[in-house]
Amino acid sequence: MAKLYFNYSAMNAGKSTVLLQASHNYRERGMHTLLLTAALDDRAGVGKIGSRIGLDAPAETFSENDELFDRIRNVHEDAHLSCVLVDEAQFLTEAQVWQLCRVSDRLGVPVMCFGLRTDFQGKLFPGSAALLALADSLREIRTICWCGRKATMVVRLDGDGRVLDEGEQVSIGGEESYVSLCRRHWEDKDIGPKSQLKLFL
Repeated sequence: MAKLYFNYSAMNAGKSTVLLQASHNYRERGMHTLLLTAALDDRAGVGKIGSRIGLDAPAETFSENDELFDRIRNVHEDAHLSCVLVDEAQFLTEAQVWQLCRVSDRLGVPVMCFGLRTDFQGKLFPGSAALLALADSLREIRTICWCGRKATMVVRLDGDGRVLDEGEQVSIGGEESYVSLCRRHWEDKDIGPKSQLKLFL
């Protein structure tokens, strides 16, 4: 039975690296995969999934109004898909998560989603909330806080390295804008000693 998987973490845990490796594993065995990423995430270039360690691959993009089941079904009919891999899955809508459920349930194609669980204010993204509720399998990809504890939260920084409390939920950025922290240091807004800060800015 095909399943819907949600692989979640804080920022900079290597989600995209794991996704790209999974796709490579399928493809080196002659199987077809479909890679999807959010159209609004252009850090590696529009229509590209990139990792911090230098790996990248082309991907189709999705926006909030896209109907994913029909789209994936059309690709599957042309080239039998062994797996669909979705990066930046926190940007999916609830309806799109249900569409991905149907991909696994009705087309028999596994769907592996990778994304953030919460935003910089500690609130669930809509796509992540739906995936936590509906996915058959949940897996946390771990990263660490500057103190060595598991990082489960993320803070957003302004241009001067100060922690922001307010703002839009979605703001695309990388290591210059976000720092992953354990819950204690997230609550304290403590991004670490000055010597640690220069690693992010």
